[in-house]
Amino acid sequence: MEADEQWSYVQKKANPRWLWWVEDHDTGEIVAFLFGRRTNASFRRLMKLLAESGVVVSRWFTDYWWAYHDLLPAEIHQVGKDQTQSIERKHLDLRTRIKRLARRTICFSKSVLMHDTVIGLLINHLFFKLNVHL
Repeated sequence: MEADEQWSYVQKKANPRWLWWVEDHDTGEIVAFLFGRRTNASFRRLMKLLAESGVVVSRWFTDYWWAYHDLLPAEIHQVGKDQTQSIERKHLDLRTRIKRLARRTICFSKSVLMHDTVIGLLINHLFFKLNVHL
């Protein structure tokens, strides 16, 4: 599995919002995602979501962020940007399609509900192939 997080904000940059997601490294399919802060607790929630869904992870590919080092066993954890290129590409796709995810923009979400809903709908439409009318 590849795991990564993507930063955005609600109202102002002082209110960060993180999109966490996990991708099957072999197939490129998104397995799970959630919104939260960039903390160990958020990553624990993501791992719990995977466990509740019956997803068994035999290998983790992540970047160098400390929550991964704190919570993943070293024997199944591989660190390096060379293994997370696919999920990073998905970040770029979302930034291109949704202005509120662009790093320098005048478009932003005014509420957490709208932020998570808009991004969640696009993820469901693009990666889970749900018939969401956008």
